[in-house]
Amino acid sequence: MNLIKLDATDSTNSFLRRLAAHKELQDYTVVMAEKQMEGRGQMGTQWVSEAGKNLTFSVFKKITCLDKNEQFYLSMAVSLAIYDALTYFAIPYLKIKWPNDILSVNSKICGILIESIIKNGEMSASIIGIGLNLNQTTFDGVTNASSLKSITGIHYNKEEVMSKIVEMIKKYETWVVDRALLKIKETFENHLFRKDKPSTFKLANGELIMGFIKGVAVNGCLIVLMEDNIIKEFDLKELKLLY
Repeated sequence: MNLIKLDATDSTNSFLRRLAAHKELQDYTVVMAEKQMEGRGQMGTQWVSEAGKNLTFSVFKKITCLDKNEQFYLSMAVSLAIYDALTYFAIPYLKIKWPNDILSVNSKICGILIESIIKNGEMSASIIGIGLNLNQTTFDGVTNASSLKSITGIHYNKEEVMSKIVEMIKKYETWVVDRALLKIKETFENHLFRKDKPSTFKLANGELIMGFIKGVAVNGCLIVLMEDNIIKEFDLKELKLLY
């Protein structure tokens, strides 16, 4: 692992993408920043993190064994890697909230943003951005957010937690390389937040609907059993799962 430490940057994903555009990067090049001025989440949302208290880093991962339409398998594998790393640190009541947030005790503690690098129409690498709330204990104006310290009372070492997550990503890389894609999907679905429970969703037009999460499709869409017993698939732009 080649580790680059920064005091501050716009976002670790953006920094790593710029670096990859100008030089050949070693697999598992990691950029870790004490502060991100423009940390990003899914769908252009902003990741707000108190400087120096949390773990914000990105991993450059070469990918040649997945097609473009299989990118969500990487997302699932990374979610599982973080799940296992946090299990190692005895974080309780972990769940994966679709598409790739990690919850503990029903509060969000981690977000993932994966950006693929496409060359000649094929995936060549991905930049895996991870924001994990470690030692921050106040989240003013942010609902349903927490941190490892808030949950356990323990102060965590950023590099120790980061190293364990990278170790687990390497574990799940073997699953991807070996094409154990069904195993990845089934394991991911076993850890899904509110799977098979009556849940409330918000559609893009603001309408609230009820349904049961049944799993995820290969393309990353959420599979929902509606009240009329019809199965529908929704992508991230169409549906938001409420807590």
